[in-house]
Amino acid sequence: MEVRYSPNPEAYKRMTTDELRRFFLVETLFTPGELVMVYTDADRAIVGSAVPAKDPLPLLSSRKEMAASYFAERREIGVINVGGPGRITADGKKFAMAYHDTLYVGRGTKEVEFASEQSSNPAAFYILSYPAHTAYPTTHAAFGDGQKLVLGKSSDANTRTLTKIIHADGIKSCQLVMGITELHEGCVWNTMPAHTHQRRTEIYLYYNLAEDTRVFHFMGQPEETRHLVIKNRQAAISPSWSIHCGAATKNYSFIWGMGGENQAFDDMDFVTMDRLK
Repeated sequence: MEVRYSPNPEAYKRMTTDELRRFFLVETLFTPGELVMVYTDADRAIVGSAVPAKDPLPLLSSRKEMAASYFAERREIGVINVGGPGRITADGKKFAMAYHDTLYVGRGTKEVEFASEQSSNPAAFYILSYPAHTAYPTTHAAFGDGQKLVLGKSSDANTRTLTKIIHADGIKSCQLVMGITELHEGCVWNTMPAHTHQRRTEIYLYYNLAEDTRVFHFMGQPEETRHLVIKNRQAAISPSWSIHCGAATKNYSFIWGMGGENQAFDDMDFVTMDRLK
């Protein structure tokens, strides 16, 4: 498991492009036949992926970094499939996972295994995990089960459909909040004005990008912004002090996930346009 430590806002101001990418961008996810995991000290999140090919992939604990006998001993996990049809087995119970299906895996689940239904069209499981002090039931949700909101307007190039899946009024969790946002045709901004939420870390997985499409993910303190250029199926780690918004060369989708002090979706500190630099 790769371990990353977040720079503070002062150190961030002096970083080169390569340093920003090394600390805040998860570039290599969804490797066929492998389980990939990155641990960040920002709210102790773990972000990763599983792309099972011929054989299933078990979710194993990294004892050195996690000091746990199994992965979910003190953690909860959110998994969303962005690939072909697959299945997840959690403590012997099988869950079919179609495209955009979600599985919440509760604390105390000892065995988790990922599998694809077809090796020629493998599932691509995106994994996000946070520490949990309370156990909630392992729960499956089809994409249509989520709470949907249409936000923005085409004149601002930001019409988007947001689907809440793991949240206070949906799948119950300890601190994990998770959902999907899809930009409409011709729209490229995922949000603007930007915001921070001091009480939570957020991680974005950008996907459904064409080979030559790029997302410009803006980050940093409002008065000291930077950007990451992101390709398909890469993730950006956004610490609590950083804005997180982006625009791309074409419409796209992203999975957002948060963990921290609360689960209130509207607990945001909006940044007025005159503050951005």
